[in-house]
Amino acid sequence: MVDSSGRGYWLADVTASPAAAEFHDVAKTTRPYDSAPVDITFFVSCYNEAAHIVETLDTICGAAQEAGVSFEVLVIDDCSKDNSTELVQKYIADHPDLNILLRANKKNRGLAQNYIDGAFIGRGRYYRLICGDSSEPKESVVTILRALGEADCIVPYYDPLPGRTVWRHALSKGYTLIINGITGNKLRYYNGLPVHLRHNVMRWHTNTRGFGFQAEILCLLLDLGFTYKEVAVVATEQRQGKSNALTLRNMLSVAHTIIEIANRRISSLIYSSR
Repeated sequence: MVDSSGRGYWLADVTASPAAAEFHDVAKTTRPYDSAPVDITFFVSCYNEAAHIVETLDTICGAAQEAGVSFEVLVIDDCSKDNSTELVQKYIADHPDLNILLRANKKNRGLAQNYIDGAFIGRGRYYRLICGDSSEPKESVVTILRALGEADCIVPYYDPLPGRTVWRHALSKGYTLIINGITGNKLRYYNGLPVHLRHNVMRWHTNTRGFGFQAEILCLLLDLGFTYKEVAVVATEQRQGKSNALTLRNMLSVAHTIIEIANRRISSLIYSSR
């Protein structure tokens, strides 16, 4: 087990009556990470990803099998207007031996909310978001999976990230510098889709719903004392045209994330001195 002060949060003495023991796994009240039917739950976000969703599923399943980890794939389709749902349904029918679950939302909920919902639905010890646009090659996913167990949070970083303009590189670097300056962390990248202990996402889920929610939950967990390991990987830029990251809405949501992280840091400094 990873030596982590973050996991010490759960340490306690537990006394249960025989009646209570019939309803509760007493050991799990102090060791919530120890028992899970599979090693990792992959949450695949899907919104109009018909062009890439099958490739994404092939990549995930192939990588997990190569890395030798047990896994499940949870696809949440967020009201796609193309035939993404039908493609995933066909994939499930064609691969009955693979552990894949599709939830097709009746109402668009957004990436951050689906991420939290997926943690509650999943059954894996670890949890990771993979976008349905096939932006990671199998080799990168294998590299990340082989680091499982070496820290509580496996944090991938892309340096440089291919397909990005100099302006987007500068924005990404500036964002990282701001977050590191606020928190005192020394991470290389915050939006690289880290692996977390699934129970942590349920317990300490993000308070924001926009583009920067990955940074918020990662900073929160590191502030609580959970360990991390950074892993260098490569990515591919599948989407064409103007980046959604540069819209006014997403820029405002990133500002909201920075404010939330700063507020938490100030709160931690105040209350840790008591």
